[in-house]
Amino acid sequence: MAEKSTDRRAVIVGGHGKIALLAVPRLRRAGWSVTSLIRNQDHAADLHAVGAEPVVLSLEEAGVEDLAKVFAGADAVVFSAGAGGGNPARTRAVDYEGALRTFEAAEKAGATRFVMVSYARAAVDVDRLDPEDSFYPYAKAKHDADARLRETELDFTILGPGRLTLEEATEKVMLADRTGAVPGVELTPETAVTSRDNVAAAIAHVLETGAASRQTVNFYDGETPLAEAIR
Repeated sequence: MAEKSTDRRAVIVGGHGKIALLAVPRLRRAGWSVTSLIRNQDHAADLHAVGAEPVVLSLEEAGVEDLAKVFAGADAVVFSAGAGGGNPARTRAVDYEGALRTFEAAEKAGATRFVMVSYARAAVDVDRLDPEDSFYPYAKAKHDADARLRETELDFTILGPGRLTLEEATEKVMLADRTGAVPGVELTPETAVTSRDNVAAAIAHVLETGAASRQTVNFYDGETPLAEAIR
């Protein structure tokens, strides 16, 4: 399918992540130009290969003004960065503090459409987990960042997938409630999953259509067409 002419620009924070790399071609086909933030120059070729313009800028080191310069003229910002776990201080620095700087920078730059990639139980795990649990720093950072995003004036969509897989997109999903549960469905570790490609499809869908404005959408792979489920 040929790309449409590009008259809109999205900036992806965390541009070398698997979801980000899958989202770029979808956005390009829909007519978006894409700038992807990376912290390692060695990853630039991977971004060029999928059609994005890489900008080397470490989220941990970049200030609001640095980010606002990159966001200037953009129509949307996608936050798909993550510290990857294992280091609580770095998790807080990237997934919470870095996210807050992107919110402020997006507002400053006028890039008001904002898509946050979170996870399905982010609203409740912080109250369920023992603070000594190794997952707790991530849960806390994502919960707090999502909560702060809801307080902004940004036109946000928070996407909450389940356990991420490498399966190809079906573009069919099952919506979950704010706790990550699906009424009437007994979820298991095998069913509470979301392919990264379906997350990429959801990013492209909400940016292209404006769906789920100022909403949180938790979802797993399912049977309902994505465009019908996320409105």
